[in-house]
Amino acid sequence: MEHDASDAGEARYELVISVDARRSGQYGDAEKPRMRERIYRILDTAFAQAGVDRRALYTGDRGDGVLMAVPGRIAVTRLLGLWMVEVHESLREENSSLRVPLGLRIAMHVGPVRHDSNGINGRAVDLTCRLADADVGRRLLDAEAADLVLVVSDPLYRDVVSAGGKFILPERFEPAELALKEGAFTGWFHLPGRPRPDFSRLAPQGPAEDGEGGEGRGDGPRPGGAGGPDDGPLDDGGAAATAEGHDDEPGDGGSARYVAGGDLSVHRDNVYQQPVHIGRTVDSPRRKG
Repeated sequence: MEHDASDAGEARYELVISVDARRSGQYGDAEKPRMRERIYRILDTAFAQAGVDRRALYTGDRGDGVLMAVPGRIAVTRLLGLWMVEVHESLREENSSLRVPLGLRIAMHVGPVRHDSNGINGRAVDLTCRLADADVGRRLLDAEAADLVLVVSDPLYRDVVSAGGKFILPERFEPAELALKEGAFTGWFHLPGRPRPDFSRLAPQGPAEDGEGGEGRGDGPRPGGAGGPDDGPLDDGGAAATAEGHDDEPGDGGSARYVAGGDLSVHRDNVYQQPVHIGRTVDSPRRKG
């Protein structure tokens, strides 16, 4: 997106959008390019379906996500409504062929943004990125087994979302008080295609897991225990050891799952995470018959 040279350094009110991938730190060098391709394919498809020319936006690559600034001539309601619906549908389509689904956290905030030759900056940009990185959104994806969470700032909720509109359902947003680096801030969370989030279901905070270095963040324990984000349903009656996966799934530090006669053992980097004996945890009861 180009700007008049006379505008250089001047702040203008724009919608800032931050898109981050869930647990991006667990993608290996071989998987990350495919993950990035999926993110851009999802966003581009959604922009096309929503009738928004992405060339009119500022777009900055963040390695594991995308930072965007939308000029004021593009209606914010179009991004909050139709565009988010299309992002959700495109993400579902991408994930239909993956055993380990791609998860996205999207944050939106409107405020003064400055453009220069190196990108965009300003408090509005900082706040948007903090919202996308908020621990509540991370834990919400896990607790609800969801693939997409949207969080909007309190001003954006009050000024735009609360009035509703096409594909904008204010009753499906839930507020949460966040302790950001800039101070206390309210974010409104929404799971597209689902009822209002229930924060009482969130797992307690724990050590950071995805290596993304969030400020003051701690993710709760993963559903499914020690096996990592790619734990899926296990065949309890399998007789042979298996470590099946999709060739596009993110790496988990060499993690593999083995099923032997229905008993589970887990190892990472050839170090077992539980006491194991012949494919069966020592503490697990023997099967009869």
